Amino acid sequence: MIARLLDRALTLSEWLLVLALAAMVVMVFGNVVLRYAFDGGITVSEELSRFLFVWLTFLGSVAVMRQNGHLGFDLVVRALPRAGRQACRILSDLLMLACCALFLWGAWEQTVLNLSNAAPVSGLPLGWAYASAVLCALGLMLLVGADLLAALRGEDPPGPPHDLAEPGA
Repeated sequence: MIARLLDRALTLSEWLLVLALAAMVVMVFGNVVLRYAFDGGITVSEELSRFLFVWLTFLGSVAVMRQNGHLGFDLVVRALPRAGRQACRILSDLLMLACCALFLWGAWEQTVLNLSNAAPVSGLPLGWAYASAVLCALGLMLLVGADLLAALRGEDPPGPPHDLAEPGA
């Protein structure tokens, strides 16, 4: 049930990424047309595009983590027996959880600190931009935590078996 709820939340975040990218394209392209064709523009579109880009980056990293798309170096781990690969996976997940916890703490501090600061053009609280990092850290922690639980249960990681994986991928 939790996996299904997490899957729906991640699907929703992917749709939000699509909408954010579409809004950015429309705002930036519209501003370019307004500048060159009518010698004007919408000043708030640059700032909103910047905010959306920050959200796109942080939510996108969670979507990429869900698909195991982040870069990794597994040359040594692939040479280990299954028990060694599982031990490395558990250690890696624990280290990633520690990094995510540190990231969450710093992002939360920045979000709270910047909620009272307003963006110069739109007047939106700058803390909203930092809130994307908070959601990113939470999302990554959920995904890594789920992988850690699977590793502790002895399950193999999702994806093709290591022997069939593309070299250098």
